[in-house]
Amino acid sequence: MSNEHMDYTDWPTPQASLYRELGYWQDRTLFDHFQHSVERCGNNMALICGERQFSYLQAAERVSQMASGFQSLGLMKGDNVVLQMTNVAEFYFCYFALLQKGIRPVLALPAHRFSEVSYFCQHAKAKAYIVDGKHTGFNYQALAKQVLDESNELEHIIVRCDATNLADPRFTSLDDFTGQPDDKQEAEASELAFFQLSGGTTGTPKLIPRTHNDYAYSVIGSNTICKFTENTRYLCALPVAHNFPLSSPGALGVFFAGGTVVLTHDPTPKSAFKLIEEHKITVSGLVPPLALLWMEQAQSTTHDLSSLKLVQVGGAKFSQTAATDLPNKLDCQLQQVFGMAEGLVNYTRLDDPMEVIASTQGRPISQHDRIKIVNEEGESVSCGEEGFLLTQGPYTIRGYYQAKEHNRLSFDQQGFYHTGDIVKQTKDGNIIVTGRDKDQINRGGEKIAAEEVENHLIRHDGVHDAALIAIPDDYLGERSCAVIVKVEGADINPFKLKYFLRDCGLADYKIPDLIKFVDSLPKTPVGKVNKKRLREAYA
Repeated sequence: MSNEHMDYTDWPTPQASLYRELGYWQDRTLFDHFQHSVERCGNNMALICGERQFSYLQAAERVSQMASGFQSLGLMKGDNVVLQMTNVAEFYFCYFALLQKGIRPVLALPAHRFSEVSYFCQHAKAKAYIVDGKHTGFNYQALAKQVLDESNELEHIIVRCDATNLADPRFTSLDDFTGQPDDKQEAEASELAFFQLSGGTTGTPKLIPRTHNDYAYSVIGSNTICKFTENTRYLCALPVAHNFPLSSPGALGVFFAGGTVVLTHDPTPKSAFKLIEEHKITVSGLVPPLALLWMEQAQSTTHDLSSLKLVQVGGAKFSQTAATDLPNKLDCQLQQVFGMAEGLVNYTRLDDPMEVIASTQGRPISQHDRIKIVNEEGESVSCGEEGFLLTQGPYTIRGYYQAKEHNRLSFDQQGFYHTGDIVKQTKDGNIIVTGRDKDQINRGGEKIAAEEVENHLIRHDGVHDAALIAIPDDYLGERSCAVIVKVEGADINPFKLKYFLRDCGLADYKIPDLIKFVDSLPKTPVGKVNKKRLREAYA
């Protein structure tokens, strides 16, 4: 029997059976795992969001009310919705309520704007768009109205706070979801649970289909490695929908263990250090720029950070020098995390020697994570030699959602996923990331597909040609630089181009940090833009 569904590729039956036999796949939904914690430690504090605090029992009641509310709108099992929220408790309430009912959320990031969100709604044929109100000066309701007016499929806009567009019957406030709680489980563990987003190299991000079984295994395996327990108090400093703070082990790991998640909109030391002291935070996950900022200011803070035992750093390469310094500067342990929303996650172990923790990005969760490092001919390289990273395993997807052409490029005949990372592996199995093969910029953990930005740039009447490249940055790791060939006589400058890209609805982190103008772009012998030469010129 084929493992290809209409919309995505499932695991082959023999491997799925093996993962069940090994106990990796427990045939329990993500909602089941949350509900188990509710039953086991209902009075424990689950979630702190500003002045609001929720025990597991209180959180579960809100989840049930939201599940009932979603159904009252006619949303059903198998429907897709787009969920875009900032770091607020309602993100998790919506997430678990949707999972409970088998309604599949696309986890959009707060930084996404019209260009991305309208694509998610169209590609997923979303029935609803669940969105924040206003945050840091941005009006998400206005964005939702714009997306709704352009969509043929979208039926409902569900807003976290007071809905200013309630005169429009298609707008509903989450505050109205106060009806009879509904605890009925609709989803099955083998089914598609939700969608994450690829960093992408071609156009807009691809939808990553995650099942309950594979994602739950990733979280539970991460908990074992990171030793999350009921006593874990996790500061969620990164956007809640990112894979790293959601599942590595992230908030889900905390919820499955019965611990406490503390949310913050502001991850800078000024806010985060106050929360660490106030709530006795034991662990947090950071991207390298944020880790460097914490390290810089930890020595002069008046806040008590002694409860902090572990800082995880991931999302982008962390320099060995900074990794060596972090335990001294923050007086806690460092754990490096290297993973991807498509699946594979690597951790340095808590009992690894400091040399390993500082110089590698760790090793996979599972002994059944299969790693291949190959050269340009597809042949395996020797231990310690650089190559392209390929992987498959019990929590790595077999294909993107409704993307057959892209899947042919990203997955080989044996089902191995081509990650686009250039790595080498030590004799102990630890991965060292040395670069990227894919045309992608990693700006402080946010992935930017060069082609997407280039496609928008060349739509400008004054742009003849454009190339987006990564340039090194001590703080962000990489910044983006757009190299532009003007149309002759065009009156354009960097400010006008950045304004144009924002007007196109592009997320702010995708707006080029630098814009350079040239007479022509260097080309390879086959006529492609020679980005290697551009990177050398502007590094």
